[in-house]
Amino acid sequence: MSTIRLHETTTSTPEQFVAGLTDFGPGRSKLFGRSADKYLKVHDRGPTQADVTEGSGGIWERLHYDWSDPNRVVMTTTDSNTWGGASGHTYTFTPRSDGRTDLDVVVVREGKNLKGRALGGVLGIVGKRVLGKTLAQTVKAIEARNDASPGVTS
Repeated sequence: MSTIRLHETTTSTPEQFVAGLTDFGPGRSKLFGRSADKYLKVHDRGPTQADVTEGSGGIWERLHYDWSDPNRVVMTTTDSNTWGGASGHTYTFTPRSDGRTDLDVVVVREGKNLKGRALGGVLGIVGKRVLGKTLAQTVKAIEARNDASPGVTS
């Protein structure tokens, strides 16, 4: 099992970032490079939760999203062709006094088969660099989206 901890600082508010994380519409891949539109399927969505399948490159997972806490989004893997056990993602937002937001992300990857265990092992070695780059791209994309829609937070 691999646990990867990432940190970014963003000009987006927690509300704006949660709005990006929970936008399951077309074009999601522009915000999240590892979420190809062809894999995206929303099974259920409520005011503070969703059940969504997404993925890319032959790897998919079904995630239960919970954003009932305005400063945290917990994504729990409920099914996958690669990941099982305690797999998932947690995004925690801490507003700063300068108007920016600290973003801490924890990604847990527990392989459920040979492919998953192999990928989990690789992520344990290079995951922080690879996923950190992807997170930085997501932060920039959400900031650009917010800059294009001033005053819109959801």
